[in-house]
This record gives sequence, C-alpha cells and structure tokens, in this order.
Amino acid sequence: MSTVVSQIVVGCAGSSHRDAAQYHHRWFVVDAKGSLLSATQSPGLKEVITDIRMGYLVLRAPGMLRMDIPMDVIEDDDSVRKTATVGDQTVDVVDEGEVAAVWFSHVTGQPSRLMKVHPEAKPVAWPAS
Repeated sequence: MSTVVSQIVVGCAGSSHRDAAQYHHRWFVVDAKGSLLSATQSPGLKEVITDIRMGYLVLRAPGMLRMDIPMDVIEDDDSVRKTATVGDQTVDVVDEGEVAAVWFSHVTGQPSRLMKVHPEAKPVAWPAS
C-alpha cells in the first residue's frame, strides 16, 4: 500500500498524516503585496515540514522553533478576513496572524504572511508547481 502525501501548505513539504488529504492546499504563504509566494520564488518553503497533531497544523523548519496553528477554527472574526492573489484570482482568506507572519518571514527571507483559504471561498485554481 502506498502512502499518500498531501501538501497542506502550498510550496512546503507534504504530510502523510491520515487526515492530511482533507487539508490539501488549505494554507499558503503570500508576499508583502498579498500574492502567492511559491517555493520557486522562495526555496526556504521547501524546507518547511508540515504535520497534524491533536487538531493543530504543526510547522517545522531548520533553525526555527516549532509553530502550531489551530486547524478547525470557526471563521467568524471579520478582522482577520482578507483577500490574496493566486495567479489572476482573488481568493477569500483568513490571515493567521503576526506570529505566523514573523515565522514565515524568517523562513522566506522576505515579508510574508500565512493565509488559510476561507471555508466559504470559491475553489482555487492552483498554479502548477
């Protein structure tokens, strides 16, 4: 039996956790302009290891402390609701906050933010990686 690997955070290493497929491409990193940041543009993303533990997205990268993000939060706080750009699409997202922004800015070497596709967003046509 083969192991299925799902990329929970676009551009980062995949996870083979049994629940990972339901979170495939749920999160992505954007640059300072709010546009998708790919692993080609920022190779540090490839070094980010993702996992799922007890309802949290667990992120690890070389030289960084582990970061845990709650996965199934009810998205009712409009102050964190934003839009981001993926290719020529505008995507309804939830900003995961300042700690995640600082963490990913260190990983990417540029101002970055972690975004989660809002549960009510239209399906995203992700660019080929």
